[in-house]
Amino acid sequence: MLDDFLVRAVLAAVGAALAAAPLGVFVVWRRMAYFGDATSHAAILGVALALALSVPVFAGTLVVALLVAFGVARLTGRGYAADMVLGVAAHAALATGLVAASFLSGPRLNLEAYLFGDILAVSKMDLAVIWGGGAAVAALIGWRWQALLLSTLSPDLAAASGVNPERERVTLMLALALVVAVALKVVGALLIAALLIIPAAAARPLSRTPEGMLAGAATVGVIAALGGLWAAWSLDTPAGPSIVCAAAITFGISALGGRLLGGRGG
Repeated sequence: MLDDFLVRAVLAAVGAALAAAPLGVFVVWRRMAYFGDATSHAAILGVALALALSVPVFAGTLVVALLVAFGVARLTGRGYAADMVLGVAAHAALATGLVAASFLSGPRLNLEAYLFGDILAVSKMDLAVIWGGGAAVAALIGWRWQALLLSTLSPDLAAASGVNPERERVTLMLALALVVAVALKVVGALLIAALLIIPAAAARPLSRTPEGMLAGAATVGVIAALGGLWAAWSLDTPAGPSIVCAAAITFGISALGGRLLGGRGG
């Protein structure tokens, strides 16, 4: 029989993978990978501030991730190049968070756990946060699915159809901040973007519809989560990086399978 901490780790990994899947497809479609990096790197600053103010880490991470996301969106809309703003935001947020963490006194902050995840230390409260946050992301994306899809395919067509592309971008930023806060305990701030991007990228070559890609991303995410945990347990490797490595392997297999199927189709 599995130990309780292993059961919690499995539930946490699966919950984080399912939370990231619906957002990951939009991150890939909209080429928002660097945006995900900037938001996730800000999580360390959120952790440091939360501990300094004695508030829940989830709340601090969520607030800071939202502030960085909206700040980047506002600067990008004022004529600054998107890649420049995202590069500055990602590195500045991470560096500021590390500096802020150095001012915390006592052994209150295990920095490595927040950088790379500490899934084996997940508590029942963490599980509630992960699955609750994942359900909120799924509900938000499901509610705005058609509008998000239309504004992703063609902002002009979306506007002509009565959909506000800017509102849908705000919806994605809110969902991204939620995923960052949810996945922090599982894979850490440095690897959250990978959990968003790799499963969706792996599902893309084998998908024929947007809904199929979402389902494929969720499937790949869960497989990577379980495979990474198995590798971590068997090989005594870090759990968060192992999950990302498992996702990368599935991407390689998917890319090869996509090329073979494409070749046969031709």
